[in-house]
Amino acid sequence: MSYSKALIPPRAPPPEAATRMRPARMTGYVVVTLWALLGLALLAMMISNWDNEKFFKYGPRFLHGLLTTVELVAVSIVFGALLSVPLAFARMSKNRLFSGLAYVYVYVFRGTPILAQLFLIYYGLGGFRTEWQSVGLWWFFREAWYCGLLSLTLNTAAYQTEILRGAIISVPRGQHEAASSLGIGKLVAFFKIVLPQALIVALRPYGNEIILMVKGSAVVAIITVFDLMGETRYAFSQTYDYQAYLWAAIFYLTIVEILRHGLEWTERRLTRHLTR
Repeated sequence: MSYSKALIPPRAPPPEAATRMRPARMTGYVVVTLWALLGLALLAMMISNWDNEKFFKYGPRFLHGLLTTVELVAVSIVFGALLSVPLAFARMSKNRLFSGLAYVYVYVFRGTPILAQLFLIYYGLGGFRTEWQSVGLWWFFREAWYCGLLSLTLNTAAYQTEILRGAIISVPRGQHEAASSLGIGKLVAFFKIVLPQALIVALRPYGNEIILMVKGSAVVAIITVFDLMGETRYAFSQTYDYQAYLWAAIFYLTIVEILRHGLEWTERRLTRHLTR
């Protein structure tokens, strides 16, 4: 039997390898520093150019425009989601007529600018005053708010259709076969097995679509809807102060950040059983 009579003295740890500053990291530091300096400069200008008279005069108008934007986006997203359900099933239908019509709808509204769609609805359909009055719908097409709501709804419905269709298709075919082997009906299997999995997949694309709609809704200001951007344009036309648009950008950024964090929390909550 052998044994040690003395302990091995401790040794100093090896020297850490010197890390060289790579050009990409250096560029990133420079860009972040420039953005930080720009933000501080804007904050300093806002503080130095603060005007209480403008704040109390146009502040309530900005809040009213903010509420109008939130209302417009929320209603259009809900109506677009309701419209996207039959359109998604039509896109997946084996009937060529249904699938073809749904494809044309999605192709047109995804392939054309939302501004062009807004003008076609407000100025194009709004030009048929006599016809709309004869069927009792002139009250809808004479109001810019309703025309903006219709254009946003039709636009987001096209995108939500593809999001929902892609999410449903992404569910493995084995889920359908397993439900069928257990004697579960197709309708029950869809709502209890397929749809919950599809909505989890579609959650992040839905979030992106909502954020895009918040920013895209600013186009309704062109047809005299006093949303956040509409009130901003009015304030700028009266004061010629660039800070009006800066405050609008801050409001939009705040909405987007609230939505982003809310969607991340929802995703973590719904997928907590998938994490290890």
